[in-house]
Amino acid sequence: MIVLCLLFSALVVRAGDTGEDVAAAARSQIGVTLFYDPGYCALSYPGGDVPIDRGVCTDVVIRAMRAAMSLDLQRMVHEDMLENFAVYPKKWGLSKPDRNIDHRRVPNLQTFFARQGWKLPVTDNALDYLPGDLVTCLLPGNLAHIMIVSDRKNRAGTPLVIHNIGSGAQEENRLFEFLITGHYRIAEPAEG
Repeated sequence: MIVLCLLFSALVVRAGDTGEDVAAAARSQIGVTLFYDPGYCALSYPGGDVPIDRGVCTDVVIRAMRAAMSLDLQRMVHEDMLENFAVYPKKWGLSKPDRNIDHRRVPNLQTFFARQGWKLPVTDNALDYLPGDLVTCLLPGNLAHIMIVSDRKNRAGTPLVIHNIGSGAQEENRLFEFLITGHYRIAEPAEG
């Protein structure tokens, strides 16, 4: 029994450290990723990225997951879409996956995260959102957005978020500002 408790405690600490690592990796983009640029471009594969000084909200997540967890969302999403294209949104008129852009679209990430079992309930309780969690929301005009929950909080105890909402990577007090459409926690890497 004591061994099981110690093992469980070690796993909880590891999960917390991973979330803090994801938040730190996202924070490292502040002052480096300076522009919001949704432009399409051909990317190397796997491990492709737009120039570090630019990108969109998903690029903050993609870079943080690579740096903190060695997860290549470009490859992971592309491979899942190759096998399961029918379950992904059809908002862009594509007839097959596109490894240059699919992982950079919030609805595709939402589908992928849910398929991995990383989806959590959406609540209005700040305590439910841990460092490194991913939160999707709708901005005015029904624009999908994704943010990383920070390990820092405001004075009321609500976690800050790290994202690129139009001015490069920023850490801000905006977790509950918009309608939350998804909450995800990568509990363990899906690849080895």
